[in-house]
Amino acid sequence: MAIAGQTLVFYGDGKGKTSAAFGVALRAVGRGWKVLMIQYTKMGEWPKGEPMGEINGAKRLAPDFEVVSTGIGFVNIFGDTYTLDEHRAAAQRGLELYKERAASGQYNLIILDEAIGAVSQGQWDLEQLLDIIRQKPRELNLLITGHDDDKKFIDQLVAVVDLATEMRKVKHPFDEGHQARKGLDY
Repeated sequence: MAIAGQTLVFYGDGKGKTSAAFGVALRAVGRGWKVLMIQYTKMGEWPKGEPMGEINGAKRLAPDFEVVSTGIGFVNIFGDTYTLDEHRAAAQRGLELYKERAASGQYNLIILDEAIGAVSQGQWDLEQLLDIIRQKPRELNLLITGHDDDKKFIDQLVAVVDLATEMRKVKHPFDEGHQARKGLDY
């Protein structure tokens, strides 16, 4: 019988959640696993029209690693022109994509990048995220990242997963007015 998959969570206000998830994906691909990352709240481009570094990097590992960005922009920042309803619709489509792909049985690991942020921003309901964890196929490993801005529900999430790591910001260049840097941040 196959070993039961685990559910991991990387959360917090510090940098490194997505980067750590990519590290796990790299390790998994190195062991012959099929990996899917679905990004929520991110459109996979920055600036618009230029794929983010991690998207280009992941393409080098295809077909064993696939990244799908389901976001339509950055919610309420960088001149966001979309309504919350439009962001929510995009995130809900991404949720349906997860359900289809998880049910396919073709992946060893699925990463839901920024899914916690999607809940925090109202694009998903907390119950939807908890249902994903409760209904995860037995053999599937699931890694969830993101930030619960107001720390309203993170304790509920941590209670139902196998591993939780908090990324805590100690110091960040953004706090001094520095912009994100190509190659380090995107």
